[in-house]
Amino acid sequence: MRAAPSPDEIRRQNLAVLLRHVHSSGPISRAALVERMGLNRSTILALTADLAAAGLVSEELPGQTGKAGRPSLVVRPESERVYGLALDVGADRLAVARVGLGGVILDRRETRRPGGTFDPNDVIGALATIAENMIRGSGPETVCVGVGVAFCGMVREEDGVVRYGPNIGWVDVPVGARLSERLGLRVSVGNNANLGALAERERGVGIGVADMIYLHGEVGIGGGIIMGGKLLGGEGGYGGEVGHMIVNPGGRACTCGSYGCLEAEAGELALIAAAGRTDLTGRAAVEAIVDAAARGDATARDALHQVGEWLGYGVANLVNIFNPTMVVFGGVLREVYLASAAQVRSRLAVNGLLAVRERVRLRTSALADDAPLVGAAELAFADVLTDPLQTFARISTD
Repeated sequence: MRAAPSPDEIRRQNLAVLLRHVHSSGPISRAALVERMGLNRSTILALTADLAAAGLVSEELPGQTGKAGRPSLVVRPESERVYGLALDVGADRLAVARVGLGGVILDRRETRRPGGTFDPNDVIGALATIAENMIRGSGPETVCVGVGVAFCGMVREEDGVVRYGPNIGWVDVPVGARLSERLGLRVSVGNNANLGALAERERGVGIGVADMIYLHGEVGIGGGIIMGGKLLGGEGGYGGEVGHMIVNPGGRACTCGSYGCLEAEAGELALIAAAGRTDLTGRAAVEAIVDAAARGDATARDALHQVGEWLGYGVANLVNIFNPTMVVFGGVLREVYLASAAQVRSRLAVNGLLAVRERVRLRTSALADDAPLVGAAELAFADVLTDPLQTFARISTD
């Protein structure tokens, strides 16, 4: 039988819960925290005082409330002082952001790269250099609590090893360990679509949605699947590789070695090939095709219709299997879906089971390209949100 938690354990848990509320919701009154946490006012006062003394939050009077009586103080995250670094390794770009407690993006750098194989040494070195510059430029009073990395491939989260990145040619690269050695900080690595899903649920279009599928498109297509409020990772943590679901047996060759995968038929490269655009690559090509279709270009319009059909097959399969409340399109799929929504919805109406399709909502990402970065930042904050005072004290004195 498990022993009852000690007063110190209860206090640590309450500090973590309170800080998570402030981190997720932004500035929030003490009165609202009393209601949310079910604790009395004196306990909330003591908890906020401890977090404020550590430098994690601050308290201030609210603006005009129009209500009689003494107003409740507002607890605000120390976003400018306490931050995490978020890194995003995409198939055609590298992005680094400094994200303050509360999810505020304070600084952001992005480098576009041509598609194809990336040398791990070059990529890790470039990310570390940008991160170091951000840390140096953040000021002497700031504290970086960790680093999160979103990666476009299969990641072993327990040690941050990229097992397989089919679109950039990586196999078993210890990204987490190498960045941690260079930066001297804790580094956590996750799949970009999984992190995008968590970000959209916490801060985007899926707030409050317990059953959601997030589809992220770059060169490939990845998926983050949240059921019952929990991310489905699978036995090894590699679940959600929906881009390699077969939708057209005998179709286009995929980088994974198979044929007719969703990303081979509905991904960025399929759209560019169908539209016959050899002058541009990556997002620029997708945007040009979408723009041309809007201006009446028949080839661009037909290419989007074709890709939308295959995307619709994939969505119908996922909706039939998982019965989500919402499907969210992110990355370049955001633009592709907006331009081919009729085909996607038509295919879902034909191939989706009535009982599961009738209530599903199809939406585009509210966080757009920043969804994986915002999710990666949550990895960076994980330790301080679990045990605020001890973690922050340790990091501050390192």
